[in-house]
Amino acid sequence: MTEEAIKDLVKEAPIVDEPRPPCDPYPLSPYVAWAGRRNRDPILGVFKTLFPKDGSVLELASGSGAHVNYFAPHFPEVSFHPSDYDTKVFETIKQTRDTQNNKNVDDPILIDLTKPDTWVNAQARLYDAIFVINLFQVAPLSIAEGIAELASKVLKPGGFLAIYGPFKVDGRYTTASNQNFDEEILSKNVPEWGLKDVRDLEKIAAGHKLVLKKQLDLPANNFILLFSR
Repeated sequence: MTEEAIKDLVKEAPIVDEPRPPCDPYPLSPYVAWAGRRNRDPILGVFKTLFPKDGSVLELASGSGAHVNYFAPHFPEVSFHPSDYDTKVFETIKQTRDTQNNKNVDDPILIDLTKPDTWVNAQARLYDAIFVINLFQVAPLSIAEGIAELASKVLKPGGFLAIYGPFKVDGRYTTASNQNFDEEILSKNVPEWGLKDVRDLEKIAAGHKLVLKKQLDLPANNFILLFSR
């Protein structure tokens, strides 16, 4: 499908318009739940053009599991694999899966992107796609090293890595609203919080032989960055 066709699908997808709770990056917070609902349908529209008809998809930094459990029913022949470094969220992921009867969502697994010994063994499983949503505004850029290295090891030939979120581009904000959002995050004075630059992620990925193939505009001034070999 062409990039223009993908843009048309994104435009047609509904955007959840709800009052925004106070910014709180804890995976089970009302803010994270709101952020997850806000753009899940535009993201799903893109994934419908990209995911295989059947296969295996890994989500990194799944948090509450809201995204993986929302997407799974739309791809009944795809096996979804949630993961996180925080095992406290695992029960929430499983409860949501069971409530929604998502039989194609596996039990979550521990993946700490800073600790390669926790990563999936490429000898045991390879993935058609890997995705991560709303991570980098509250995670250090160094996490991108782990994501890119892991993806380079466990993606199938022809597989892709999708990273969604708000980013700067070439050192600049793409909109005033993204600048305001970044200033709000930075005001919390937490080290490594803040919008990252697409070019920095691109450079890190290139070190692991992954190329930024597409940068897709989504509503609310966010992007999906698509990397592959």
